[in-house]
Amino acid sequence: MILGAASILVTVLIYVVSSHLYRYKPIMILSPLIITPVALAVLLLTSRIQFETYNAGAHWLSDMLQPATIAFAIPLSKHFDLVKKHAVQIIVSVLTGSAVAVASSMWLAKALHLDSQLIFSLIPHSATTPIAMAVSQSIGGIPTITAIAVMITGIFGSLIGPFVIRLCNIRNDIARGVLLGTSAHGAGTSKAFEFGSLTGTVSSISMIMAAVITLFITPWILKAFL
Repeated sequence: MILGAASILVTVLIYVVSSHLYRYKPIMILSPLIITPVALAVLLLTSRIQFETYNAGAHWLSDMLQPATIAFAIPLSKHFDLVKKHAVQIIVSVLTGSAVAVASSMWLAKALHLDSQLIFSLIPHSATTPIAMAVSQSIGGIPTITAIAVMITGIFGSLIGPFVIRLCNIRNDIARGVLLGTSAHGAGTSKAFEFGSLTGTVSSISMIMAAVITLFITPWILKAFL
């Protein structure tokens, strides 16, 4: 019980400290999305604490992802009319982005001559973790590897996304939201809210849509490639 509470406290403390550090010096390497998991990994390895022991308490933080996702409905209610107005553009963009993500992952993995089970594990990396793991398991992948791929995708997507936005001079809130939500799911949505409430709202919608679309299109794309 005590160790479980300590796990939560340490995790939150590392995240808060890294967040303040990132605000002071906003460079990619100091992002809390990188510092927190790396610091926790080093801590567990040096202290020889088993992950199962740490996760006995820290899993409550992961469980909070579900109500946090539902909370995205709050900003959605504020921008519902505007989102409804651009619904067609959002749907087409997310559908295209999701299809390209799945197809390009498969093509790149096959080009690198990866094992088929590993390929199936990497294909759904652009969906949120629960759906990505479900898709991976249904097509013969390894859900654990899929979870790691999703995490890496989210971290790098949220870090590279703003750079792409600046490079391409993307000023439209709808476009920014679709880009971050489709490519970097939860981590991208968190970054999207830094651009504004509308961008974050569109990103959260795009994230959910991308997960559902990935769930349905993956078997079809598999048939096309295999």
